[in-house]
Amino acid sequence: MNLREVKYVDSSGIASLVEVLKEARNKEKRLVLFGLNAAVRDVLQLTRLARIFEIRETEEEALQA
Repeated sequence: MNLREVKYVDSSGIASLVEVLKEARNKEKRLVLFGLNAAVRDVLQLTRLARIFEIRETEEEALQA
């Protein structure tokens, strides 16, 4: 999932990402996030969700993961 245009994420955004992740896992699919800016990455780290999500820097890395 390309998050390059996302400048900020709040609790509702986090909840949406978690729902998408749960749905992907239920369908035995993977969700890879990429293009995170520092603010979004910080929120995921502070909430300890960076450990749960697969995060890559670029689309190419996400596709190869």
